[in-house]
Amino acid sequence: MFQKTSFTTLIIGVFIVYVLHTCWVMYGIVYTKPCEKIKGETCITSYLNEKPRLQLSIYTSLKHTGDGSQNLILSIEDFDIHSKFERKVNVSIPKKTRNNGTLYTFVFIHQAGVSPWHDSKQVHHIAQLTTYMVPKPQEVNLITGEDTSQHSEPQKKTSNMPDRPITHWRSRLTLNIMSDGFDFDKEALPSDVHRYMRVIQYGKKMLYLPILFIDELSNRVKDLMVINSSTAELPLTISYDKISLGKLRFWIHMQDAVYSLQQFGFTEKDADEIKGIFVDTNLYFLALTFFVAAFHVSINSFKNEISFWKQKKSMVGMSSKAVLWRCFSTIVIFLYLLDEQTSLLVLIPAGIGSLIEVWKVKKAFKIQVIWKGLKPTFQLGKSDESERRTEEYDTQAMKYLSYLLYPLCIGGAVYSLLYVKYKSWYSWLINSLVNGVYAFGFLFMLPQLFVNYKLKSVAHLPWKAFMYKAFNTFIDDVFAFIITMPTSHRLACFRDDVVFLIYLYQRWLYPVDKRRVNEYGVSYDEEPKGKSHKD
Repeated sequence: MFQKTSFTTLIIGVFIVYVLHTCWVMYGIVYTKPCEKIKGETCITSYLNEKPRLQLSIYTSLKHTGDGSQNLILSIEDFDIHSKFERKVNVSIPKKTRNNGTLYTFVFIHQAGVSPWHDSKQVHHIAQLTTYMVPKPQEVNLITGEDTSQHSEPQKKTSNMPDRPITHWRSRLTLNIMSDGFDFDKEALPSDVHRYMRVIQYGKKMLYLPILFIDELSNRVKDLMVINSSTAELPLTISYDKISLGKLRFWIHMQDAVYSLQQFGFTEKDADEIKGIFVDTNLYFLALTFFVAAFHVSINSFKNEISFWKQKKSMVGMSSKAVLWRCFSTIVIFLYLLDEQTSLLVLIPAGIGSLIEVWKVKKAFKIQVIWKGLKPTFQLGKSDESERRTEEYDTQAMKYLSYLLYPLCIGGAVYSLLYVKYKSWYSWLINSLVNGVYAFGFLFMLPQLFVNYKLKSVAHLPWKAFMYKAFNTFIDDVFAFIITMPTSHRLACFRDDVVFLIYLYQRWLYPVDKRRVNEYGVSYDEEPKGKSHKD
């Protein structure tokens, strides 16, 4: 029985085990077993149960040790941990910080009326208010040379140093305190919470002081501000909200994961994309996306484009012109995403897709590379009559649509040159090309629909492959919402939806002709038919 197990079944089995293991790990993170011995010596109860009067104090300092002068920027007496708030304060920037230095913040929760530096029951955390990053290149109008905004002279100088990391100001500081009156068992303390916990002896009881958490995931690149030598003070938005134990533990794990990526060489920009997935996305929607994407990976292991093209010997029913266009368009899109500094989650698949499209062009045109010494010579294969007939349909479709699309693309390029600001002429060229690619992409996604219209028939498509196409479309739509990408690329993710709906309409409108070759060059009526069954 084991020998008859298919590779597909094995992959699906591994996927199910992986999903179950992930669910178990997530359950262990979110759920914490409370202490059952309420009056026992092993229980650690919350100091907040004693209803103490608390105070929030926030300082800035040039040293993370707190030595030297500290500057108080916010103090809230009679601090209520259940009351959410957001305050904006102006912070003075020391001269050392303006000269590409660092500035730290000390956040204290302590007894009201007592100095936090002398309070034995205080808890505090230290965080950086600055970070180092290469500034974003300045965008100008390529015709007039006008800047994007009325910058001051120091900021213009900063824009001339794009290759050197400089100090940036984190304009947001997000604080959380665990509000659950949870009783921990000291013999089974979660390791993630333990390092944020400070325990004191209060009479005969062991109490843990308020668990303070600084949410580093909320520090986004879009909120960063450049610090230069003339910056006297900068705004800081301080936000506070209570947090449950389950979410606290989950957030600690995610924050540690992002920190690990930065240790492996991820830049602030790369880490920001990961932060955005967790901060800007509903956790339930994120969980759904994870399971759907994992399932997509599992089915893609045995139904993928590479295996199809490796087995393909003929271009009957497929347009070589469309293959060449897709190769050109994917390369342009990859260069555009690279110029826009898009997330690696989008950029890497686009780069791999470009390499695959180049390989497909070699297969479609039957290109052979013949080396004459160090000089390569390329030899193209010949097309048969059936392949040339397919080319005629694509040429006819291009003829009709190009009358509208060519003027629109040229007009869009001229308009963007006059009214839109770019970093360079190369940036304008890539943006103009990619807009044309996204527009003409509709044309080269429709060859099968155009052939269906001409023949008034729909080639037979197995429902498994049909639903797989629909599922891929759903995956693209989901990731278009949660991953940072240019708006035009996000809109392009929804093009498949239009084609999918038109195909559904044609499937209802036209009869099924199993003898005609579909867009994959396959006819589902080619297999020899067996003898008819006599009644």
